[in-house]
Amino acid sequence: MFRHRTASTPGPIVRYRRPVLVFMMLLGLAGIGLRVSSSAAEDARLLPPPALDAPAGRANSAVAVFAGGCFWGVQGVFQHVEGVSNAVSGYAGGDASTAQYERVGSGTTGHAESVQVTFDPRKISYGRLLQIFFSVAHDPTELNRQGPDVGTQYRSAIFPTDLEQARVAKAYIAQLNQAHAFDEAIVTRVEPDRAFYPAESYHQDFLTRHPTYPYIVVNDLPKIAQLKRLFPDSYRADPVLVASARSSN
Repeated sequence: MFRHRTASTPGPIVRYRRPVLVFMMLLGLAGIGLRVSSSAAEDARLLPPPALDAPAGRANSAVAVFAGGCFWGVQGVFQHVEGVSNAVSGYAGGDASTAQYERVGSGTTGHAESVQVTFDPRKISYGRLLQIFFSVAHDPTELNRQGPDVGTQYRSAIFPTDLEQARVAKAYIAQLNQAHAFDEAIVTRVEPDRAFYPAESYHQDFLTRHPTYPYIVVNDLPKIAQLKRLFPDSYRADPVLVASARSSN
């Protein structure tokens, strides 16, 4: 695995480069890569909503943490969801001392690239976020990998912030497995009592800031198209950005 950066991606080293990505970049030059991305958007499936969901309550803000491969795309998806006020890329599953991109990339820290989603449960439920997570944001049947990215840091995981979230997440995974919603069993782990640590600033809002970056074009823009197609009532055209959320606080 080789890491790289380009003039269009300022800041420190940002992502692994793999042969398949290089190949897709070449295809993109011929206009084929865009067609591949468009067809990929058609592969998503609208999963049934959770039979068990967390009650809305009276609070106007709640937090959920999801891991589904590279955090660029997962963050991008939730930034386009109505009812979400912030989505921050970061790390969960390991210690504070190792919550750094270079160390997490070794696959030995216990961390997973994750996204902390702040949402208004009066506008969108935790169960709806789970439905989007499993339908659009990633493939929950891939063990310790997502697409071109391999390692435990790219595992499918949910980090519940309370007992109710843990109960709803476990029930939904069981529901989907029982219904054979996927051809293979879901491998998503529910990992409670794990702290979340924000990632470096150059990772935040990456999809929005670098929409033509080849990795984003091939792997992540199709997810936004899937969200718009499958969840039109939950889709927002203008993403809620980390930068904007910080300036408003």
